[in-house]
Amino acid sequence: MFVLVNLKAYDCDPIAVAEAARDVAAETGVRIAVAPQTAHLDRVAETGVETWAQHVDAVAHGSHTGSVHATSVADAGASGTLLNHSENRLKLADVDGGLDAARDAGLETVVCANDPTQSGAAAALAPDAVAVEPPALIGGDDSVATADPEIVEDAVAAVEAVDDDVELFCGAGVSTGDDVAAAAELGATGVLLASGVAKADDPEAVLRDLASGAP
Repeated sequence: MFVLVNLKAYDCDPIAVAEAARDVAAETGVRIAVAPQTAHLDRVAETGVETWAQHVDAVAHGSHTGSVHATSVADAGASGTLLNHSENRLKLADVDGGLDAARDAGLETVVCANDPTQSGAAAALAPDAVAVEPPALIGGDDSVATADPEIVEDAVAAVEAVDDDVELFCGAGVSTGDDVAAAAELGATGVLLASGVAKADDPEAVLRDLASGAP
């Protein structure tokens, strides 16, 4: 089970979260990664935790002021990237181009989707994984795996019908080990979460609880 922690632009200490994630991953054997702000990528990667970018753009080297260049984030220590998060929606062509840029840079990829239909469409672009996240539940107290398990089950089926090499993660409201266990029972192979860790008083305790739910 993969636990991918997106720090978004929360007011948290990315190094402290990264060190906690590194230690919990090492002690439990659960795969845990942290996706910080782009400006923090190199410092987070230096902790030894698996590090992901929150986004990359479909651009090559050149005149692209303000863009996030895939090779640059890889050089900073990232091993993967999110694309098309609900808070940073992309056009289909930009998702496809972002995937190409990420592949060229050797980055693993997770494309976010709102629902099972979008999950199937995202799988057709052949990312490494699709993360289904109903926007209404993002940042809330109810995990999608318990609040609306059919979304996860249907997304798993939609992705498998298109490309069974693409994994299905779920997110929105995930914050406990029970949420992780429920996601696994529904067929998800990973979870994507943010506020449950980034806004926690004790991120390490939350990470340990999350890891306890991994099969």
